[in-house]
Amino acid sequence: MESHVSAGGYKDVVLFLATAGVVVPLFRRWRISPILGFLCAGVALGPYGLARLGEFAPWVSSFTVDNPREIAQLAELGVVFLLFMIGLELSWERLRLMRRLVFGLGAAQVGISTLALAGLGMLFGLEVAPAAAIAAALALSSTAIVMPVLIEQRRHHSQAGRATFAILLFQDLAVAPILITLAVLGSRGGEEFSPRLLLAFAPAAMGMVALVAFGRLFLRPLLRSVARAKSEELFMAACLLVVIGAGLISAVTGLSMALGAFVAGLLLAETEFRHEVEVTIEPFKGLLLGLFFLSVGISLNLSMVAARPLEVMGLAAGLLIAKGAVIFAISRFLKLPALAAAEIALPLAAGGEFAFVIIDQAMRLGVVPRATGELVVVAATLTMATIPALGWLSERLARREPPPPLDEAPPLDLGEEARVLVVGYGRVGQLVGDMLSRHGAPWVAAELDPKLVEQGRRAGKLCYFGDATRAEFLRRCGLGEAHALVVTMDSPEAVETVVAVARQLRPDLAIVARARDSRHAKRLYELGATDAVPETVEASLQLSETVLVEIGVPMGLVIASIHERRDEYRQELNRPDALGGRTRRARAGDAA
Repeated sequence: MESHVSAGGYKDVVLFLATAGVVVPLFRRWRISPILGFLCAGVALGPYGLARLGEFAPWVSSFTVDNPREIAQLAELGVVFLLFMIGLELSWERLRLMRRLVFGLGAAQVGISTLALAGLGMLFGLEVAPAAAIAAALALSSTAIVMPVLIEQRRHHSQAGRATFAILLFQDLAVAPILITLAVLGSRGGEEFSPRLLLAFAPAAMGMVALVAFGRLFLRPLLRSVARAKSEELFMAACLLVVIGAGLISAVTGLSMALGAFVAGLLLAETEFRHEVEVTIEPFKGLLLGLFFLSVGISLNLSMVAARPLEVMGLAAGLLIAKGAVIFAISRFLKLPALAAAEIALPLAAGGEFAFVIIDQAMRLGVVPRATGELVVVAATLTMATIPALGWLSERLARREPPPPLDEAPPLDLGEEARVLVVGYGRVGQLVGDMLSRHGAPWVAAELDPKLVEQGRRAGKLCYFGDATRAEFLRRCGLGEAHALVVTMDSPEAVETVVAVARQLRPDLAIVARARDSRHAKRLYELGATDAVPETVEASLQLSETVLVEIGVPMGLVIASIHERRDEYRQELNRPDALGGRTRRARAGDAA
């Protein structure tokens, strides 16, 4: 049977996967940010890299990307998924607590940076409209590169990290107004401002209201219905639908897809599906972000750098210095410490991915001359390539003098500060949680049955839906900060897996597990359980306690005897080959 598959149609995909599977691991081994690996690979695979050698060595074209524009369109989803994941880590309450940073520091950064850069542009001969358009584009920074750098360095919850995220969040909010203003200016041919222009923002505002209302009404029932099907594939499909669907709804109303995905993440952050969605989406986010960085490298026009080096390098250096100085000055004005202000200014001084979108639209509308726009895009791309190095320098500043926490820093989620993680929220897990609550010990539960999770949520308990046999899910439920883990699942195999995974992640953690019988308890001790409670043994001890009291033995003596026997039994289970010896004798007796 003849095949109609064209190998050439898959070349770009294969090159990207080869980059992710070969180049990036090498960069990790060399302790270099994988972002630089994707950027360097993009430069090499793009039309301005190895493709230039195609005239002399045609075989080189087999290792270059043929359709960079198609890759760029798909790569935009990387930013969408990143903003969705950031939204999942927040909540409306935490966002409310950050309002001073978002709408104070963030708004000041965008406004003052735009004015300063526009003034510099006019100083070098640009007219008001193109100078304002370019300044607005360059005032925005790269969420897609800055946030992964901060997360990799574990600084996203620090004082500087929270302020940096607040600025990036306001920048994402500002994209839609900037694009709408450009469209209005381009269509009106530079007419003076009219109050009627404000009506152009109405669809965006209505779209955001509709997205929030739809999300609050339908997101949780949708995921609950899919979770009851107990299919990982269907749950994954539902998660992808939420991310891409929210992005498309936002885009249709004139906002950015990334902003719509961020709102969807915020809405899901307060639900029981939060951590399972995070684990499901994480691989897609990682791959698509890698594709985004690859596309940034591909778009770097090295020929323009070679043809006009002074202009390109001067514009790039000027942007880093001017924008960094503005952000540093604003941060200091708002009474942030000098080191924290420098930490914020360094990674945010570079350009961002939305500069490509804004300048491209400005060129198509005739607001910015094409030659000037292309020069700006190349300079912005060069500054983006410096972000990992700027992030490294920022981290060194953070190590010199760790800044104090913000006065208004939002509290951690309850799941992160819970001292006990209860895996399994059936009858046993509910009783354990009730006893913990009676003694004032904060706890969080994880359960794979959506009905039990819903029941716990209605009772006001912090219960998350998800598969606790996966290490990443346990991490996101707060295993790294927990004082103890209680495993109450009724599946012996699942209990063993959770104990083994948790012990590997936290060698110092106290792990108490429910065992089916003595043999199962011994197996759990071997896997690293601190204590295993066999159901059969505990039932026998409870029966013994009841009957001894009923026949007149003093309660105090009975309780002491029960505790003593329980300790003896625990020592027997922990003694090497003790259970195995008894088992062999029992089998011999059965055979006789």
